[in-house]
Amino acid sequence: MPATIKATTLGCSITCKDIQASVAFYRDAVGFDCVSTMDRDGKLQAAVMAAGDIRIVLNQDDGKLGWDRIKGQGFYLQINVASLGEVDATAARIKAAGGKLLSEAADRPWGVRMFQFNDLDGFKLGVSCPLGG
Repeated sequence: MPATIKATTLGCSITCKDIQASVAFYRDAVGFDCVSTMDRDGKLQAAVMAAGDIRIVLNQDDGKLGWDRIKGQGFYLQINVASLGEVDATAARIKAAGGKLLSEAADRPWGVRMFQFNDLDGFKLGVSCPLGG
């Protein structure tokens, strides 16, 4: 049965303990641009981070659900890039910024070069490119 929705992109929204630090991490370490922000009472509350057609909305956590709760359990975001070199360059930027990779950039048996990492709030992400890309 064919899909009944004609989706073109998928965006996501995640909560951050320290939105300023998260904006800097996604910008400087991962390589996204900050394309818009929303302030409330003079404080940054949200930022839209963009890379190509991908949008990630970062939201300041208000702590109402507890600061120590596990975020992103069982949730994984895959960022697909245009070249194999971008995979390695992104991994290097994350490590240079003090981030830790869950897996090093490597060619995988299923035909991609990829690595995985956690952002500052524990959300799990990956960066990949098809081999030959």
